[in-house]
Amino acid sequence: MEKLLEVLKRGGVILYPTDTIWGLGCDAANPEAIQKLFSLKKREQGKSAIILVENEQRLQKIVEVPAMAWEIIDLSEKPVTIVYDNPKGLPKELLAEDGSIGIRLVKDDFCKKLISKLNSPIVSTSANFSGEKSPMSFSEISQELKNQVDAIAEERQDQRAEWEGSSVIRIWEDGRIKVIRE
Repeated sequence: MEKLLEVLKRGGVILYPTDTIWGLGCDAANPEAIQKLFSLKKREQGKSAIILVENEQRLQKIVEVPAMAWEIIDLSEKPVTIVYDNPKGLPKELLAEDGSIGIRLVKDDFCKKLISKLNSPIVSTSANFSGEKSPMSFSEISQELKNQVDAIAEERQDQRAEWEGSSVIRIWEDGRIKVIRE
């Protein structure tokens, strides 16, 4: 984990297991790292990413969390990403065109520890090139992508992901809710 932290702190991109599938990640507070990650993934400009946070306190520093969001987080069996309005303190590179951001409060111990030690949210996007199928295991990640990241986590390389991806739910400040992905 120390190697991953070193790379994240200096603006690098890592390949790591998340609470869903393997992901590409970088420090969410570093605009250059975010650009590097998007470039590596061959992602179109204007397409946002999500960030992972390790605890409720960090989530509340970034967004105002509606009561409905807490209920969804508490009741969801599978990991859930919630799209919030008006985040604070994040680089514009992370935000969707409408200024929103998808955030997942992780329950996975490895991710919690990594984010906590970095003391910053981590950008997370599937470990594939834009438009390709998301890998369910480390062995399904393209060698080309593995060669381009700055560090690869050694943890869980032999495990298959339990979830294909998180649920994604959009909650507006006025209380409207929309399920984007179940």
